[in-house]
This record gives sequence, C-alpha cells and structure tokens, in this order.
Amino acid sequence: MARASEQSAPSGSGMMDPPPDIFDAQALDLEFWLRPRTIEVVRPASKERAKLLYWKDGEIIQSAYEDLCHLMRDVNGGNEARSIDPKLFETLWGTQAFVQRYGIDSPLEILSGYRTPASNAKLREAGVPAARQSLHMVGRAADIRLANLNAEVLGGLVKSFRQGGVGFYYRAGPRGGWIHADTGLQRTWKG
Repeated sequence: MARASEQSAPSGSGMMDPPPDIFDAQALDLEFWLRPRTIEVVRPASKERAKLLYWKDGEIIQSAYEDLCHLMRDVNGGNEARSIDPKLFETLWGTQAFVQRYGIDSPLEILSGYRTPASNAKLREAGVPAARQSLHMVGRAADIRLANLNAEVLGGLVKSFRQGGVGFYYRAGPRGGWIHADTGLQRTWKG
C-alpha cells in the first residue's frame, strides 16, 4: 500500500493518481500495537470526560479498565454498569490513536455503551434502531462519534480493524451521524 509520502507525481496527462486510503488500519506496524494505550472519551449524555492509560507492557491496568467500564454504563437506564469486552476498548483506542497520527486529536464521543435489556427495549419502542439481541446488552458494543471525522470515514476505519461489526448511522445536522462498533461477527450495515 502506498503511503501519503509515496504519492505519485502527476503523469503526462496532468492527472494525479488518487491519494492512498490513509485510514486503513491494515497499514499499521507492530510497534503501533505494542505502545501504551491511553484513551480519551467523553459521554455527552452524562457530561463526563476522562483520559485514561488503561494498557501498558501487555497488561490491562485494572483501575483504569474499571473506570472505562463505569463510563460505558447505561446512563439512560439507571446507571447500571457491567464489564466491557476489552477487545472493544482495543478498537476504540486504535481508532483514536490512528487518527491522532493525522492531526485529529479529539476525544471519542461515547453515545451508547452498555445497555440493560429494559433500556434497549425502550429504545426499540421509541423507534430508535436497537437490535433485539443487541451486543450493547452484553458489553460488546458502543455507538461512537469523533469530531472532525464524518461517519463514512470513521466507519471505514473501524471496519478496517476487522474486529467485529460496524453499523453506519447517518443523520443530518451539525452533530451528524455515528458509528456502531462491536466485537461480534464481522459485518456491516446502514441504519
């Protein structure tokens, strides 16, 4: 894969080759995955913000992991929390760390993390797209947004990690859409 610094010079026809897809996680080297992992998140619904070093030297830092699980709690359903799949945090961290390489240094917005079955049912009744067997209910899914990155680009990056499902939810307006990321089967959909 060509990197941004290896773009072709204009050819004789005056046309340039299209730029490479810089948001492709498969272009990452092993060093990227071995470095310490700090994730910065914000929960708009609860107005919480945190920046936590949660993984270092091949090990999860338990206190930071517990803080992240708390931040991912069901803020719309009694503030119930549960353990979150560490692979989900890998995807969230990888997404944020990858775009930081290109100057996008924003916290990940966590729109929805863990959901109780009752909270998930309420969303369905209100017409919000929520699967009956949602992976949110078992701590394996998050709905996310990243400032300065539209849903199509963000979802493409999350999909390139090949770690689970990716749902693209497009919405008009200043806040735009969001991406559903989970650690289930690899699949994509638009909602």
